[in-house]
Amino acid sequence: MHEEHVEIVRKIRELRRQKRRAEKKGLIGAWREKDRLNGEIIDSFVIILRTTGCRWAKVSGCSMCGYYNDTSSAIKKEDLKKQIEDALGKYRGEKLVKIYTSGSFLDDAEVPTEIQNEIVDSFSSAERIIVETRPEFVKKKIEWFKSKENIMIALGLESANDETLLFRINKGFLVRHYINAAKLLNEAKIPVKTYALLKPPFMTEREAIEEAIMTIKLATKYSEVVSLNPMNIQSNTLVEYLWQRGEYSPPWLWSIVEVLKRTHELGEIVSYPTAGGTKRGAHNCGKCDEVVVKSIYDFSLHQDISYLANLNCKCRERWEKIVKYGPLFWDYSIEARRE
Repeated sequence: MHEEHVEIVRKIRELRRQKRRAEKKGLIGAWREKDRLNGEIIDSFVIILRTTGCRWAKVSGCSMCGYYNDTSSAIKKEDLKKQIEDALGKYRGEKLVKIYTSGSFLDDAEVPTEIQNEIVDSFSSAERIIVETRPEFVKKKIEWFKSKENIMIALGLESANDETLLFRINKGFLVRHYINAAKLLNEAKIPVKTYALLKPPFMTEREAIEEAIMTIKLATKYSEVVSLNPMNIQSNTLVEYLWQRGEYSPPWLWSIVEVLKRTHELGEIVSYPTAGGTKRGAHNCGKCDEVVVKSIYDFSLHQDISYLANLNCKCRERWEKIVKYGPLFWDYSIEARRE
């Protein structure tokens, strides 16, 4: 293992140990939001289950992920069943149901198979149910997928660059593992959604843009939908630690616009920036943020590039200079760090 990787893993673990999790047992949240399904804008129902947490986070974890904060080691099957009941009480028959955990829905250690079945069966009236998982849990669940006709699997690829997955994100898998899982799902005719991360740590704005575009180009080969997820600063993470020291800044909203403009013809590419327009999320100067965030959302829902066509603000000139000249002042390449 490289020295840089050892240091990243050590810091991630240190920050996680500092977090004292509240032993809560209820749903983290449930709400409605607009989304797309079969080319139409529809209402979706979002459920965030509180689980024991991501298996990878327990041994190491990703540099940007703070979902660990909402997990609880005390969660039992009965607690998950109660969460399902609570979610059903808020469900109003939305066509699309998105079920999130703090890790992988398909990990039997996090969500037992019995609970996986109960959740999916409880929302069987939905046209589509989206669940998230890491690639390593896909192969053993292929036959299970085939018995659930309305399932879509979301995979967090984040980057098509192994160097980034290893050193910048500490993702715990490589690009080939994503491809293998996606191919298995494609062969089984299970629809795939893929997440691409915009601006992991230790990367300039220009590098972030180009790598996101590269990632989307790869992901569209296997995915029905690709979601561009700009970095947001989550608590008790390596990214927050860097941000507080002035060593990291979230991406510009202009960078999201740039990536979407250069990839929209590849397929259905969407972006719904978490904390967009705030200091912890992708943002611009503050004056144009609301307009730009809304335009990004409108593009994502309508898949109409005209929503991004006439955006402008004085701060765009500063963004252009940062993109153009940033690499002259910061070299985040792994090779440079070893010199």
